Amino acid sequence: MMQNGKAVAGVSRRALLKTIGAGIAGTGFIGTGSAQETADNSRHIVGTKSRYGVDVAGQRADAVEKKIDFGERGDAVIGDFSDEALAELESRSDVRYVESDITVEVLGQSMPWGCVKVKADTTVQSGQTGKGAHVAVLDTGIDCEHPDLKPILGEGYAVVDSERDDEPWNDDHTHGTHCAGTVAAVNNDQGVVGVAPEVTLHAVKALNGDGSGSGSDIAEGIRWAADQGYDVISMSIGATSSSSVIEDAVQYAYDKGVLLVGAAGNEGPCNDCVHYPGAYDEVIAVSSTNPDDDLSEFSSTGPEVNIAAPGSDITSTIIGGGYRAFSGTSMATPHVSGVGAVLMANGASNTEARERLTSTASDIGLDSDEGGAGLLDAKAAVLGDSDGGDGGSNEFEIVTTNASDVSQTSATLGGNLTGLGDHSSATVGVEYWADDHGPESATAVEAGSQSSAGTYTAVVEELEEDTQYQFRAYAEAGSDTVTGTPVSFSTGDEDSANGPVVETHSPEDIEEDEAELYGEVVSLGDASEVRPGFICWKKGDRHDTEQAVEDMDTDEPEEFDEDVEDLEPGETYVAVATATTPDGHRVEGHPVTFTTRHED
Repeated sequence: MMQNGKAVAGVSRRALLKTIGAGIAGTGFIGTGSAQETADNSRHIVGTKSRYGVDVAGQRADAVEKKIDFGERGDAVIGDFSDEALAELESRSDVRYVESDITVEVLGQSMPWGCVKVKADTTVQSGQTGKGAHVAVLDTGIDCEHPDLKPILGEGYAVVDSERDDEPWNDDHTHGTHCAGTVAAVNNDQGVVGVAPEVTLHAVKALNGDGSGSGSDIAEGIRWAADQGYDVISMSIGATSSSSVIEDAVQYAYDKGVLLVGAAGNEGPCNDCVHYPGAYDEVIAVSSTNPDDDLSEFSSTGPEVNIAAPGSDITSTIIGGGYRAFSGTSMATPHVSGVGAVLMANGASNTEARERLTSTASDIGLDSDEGGAGLLDAKAAVLGDSDGGDGGSNEFEIVTTNASDVSQTSATLGGNLTGLGDHSSATVGVEYWADDHGPESATAVEAGSQSSAGTYTAVVEELEEDTQYQFRAYAEAGSDTVTGTPVSFSTGDEDSANGPVVETHSPEDIEEDEAELYGEVVSLGDASEVRPGFICWKKGDRHDTEQAVEDMDTDEPEEFDEDVEDLEPGETYVAVATATTPDGHRVEGHPVTFTTRHED
């Protein structure tokens, strides 16, 4: 058992809860409702107070999908009921509630800038990696073969089965994999590094390949994770309305000592619009910020917001072994989940971890409805040696942001001075080097002097064509120098100079023999117009299987999509977005992979 979050008599909280947790009843038993009552059936949830109430609800149902036991709080029966049966059940004293089953959806879509911003790079370097903690990612699943996630994956659970092979909880969307990477992508010298790279991750797949699911499925997933004794449940999901069955599950998990973290929602700009389950008191509701410490324009606000974390343009893992930047409070949430896991790995209870997260947050000037207690500060929460609420201004720190306007021989490189510490001003700039030479050959370019925190850019020129570079931001004040984490960029070759730029996005609506491909014309360059399209081929067999599809010509940057057909079931394909100029020059985006559904 546990006392103050610590194991007693050699039994962990997780092991104890797995022993005493009551199970979720099997699905699919048929009730005794009459045939005449089936015409008006719809999926509903009946919350009961007693076992007898469960029996009565089952008898009055035309079909019961499942029953969920929430311990002393009561039970829930999910199934199809006639209007007559619902009215009768709602009038009973042993029924707590009757409600429709709501729809819940995913929200929005180097060491990533968000991890650096919340100072998780410092905690990781100090050895605070969350080892021993268990985090359940309740979402669309986790890619079980991604090299940044596979080493730390533990037992998973599928409320909704995946359409991909390997594991029933395997991600068939990509949202859950992206969130999982921010929590805990391993430190393996490739891709990205998560906030807590040595926790054990558990996929709880409660949403389907379209990114949506029912309230009862969410409740079942929460219930299962709580019974395993996991430390944290990370929920980058949301619904605009409350659900009694989800509230039952949240309270059940909270009472079992789970730290619950949820997304505030992407309805912004708006007021009092925090999504559920984030809006429940037992859940830490997380809003989103951008690199300038402003509230992300999409972030929901309201009195339920507890804390803010980076959520704009967060690079993380995606299905197929790749990486991509998404934006949303979904991306902010796993930052908090990861730091919470580190705290619980160190012995904190769920209430202690929650208090520590909010009491050490940095004041970045947001209203409480926007950012709650402030911006997540991993260093202050875990190591206790930051200002913990003074906006980070007592730390002399800098963050490398991104490269833009990259051509054959030049690029604009960015940094963000996040605090001056005890200095009144600092000289800022960037230093860059070719990938095959290393930082010892770096060239420094000064961007000027700053007397306050903020972003800046520097233009670097005389670069080599078709070359991979790395750069990092730096700041100097007196004898102190700080640098950011390196970020990569590549210059183009002669054929790509001043040409169009195109990006490949993740495919959607993947079926047995077809898929919807998505791309974006980012820039036309010097071209008057381009014809966007895609090339697609079976992985490992490009020569015999390549096919091309094209869209209509466009004279401005835009997103585009096209169907690709005649694919084979259960095969992995590669897709690349293209843009072709009127003179026939074609540029290509980066490749993405996807796997078609198997035949039923």
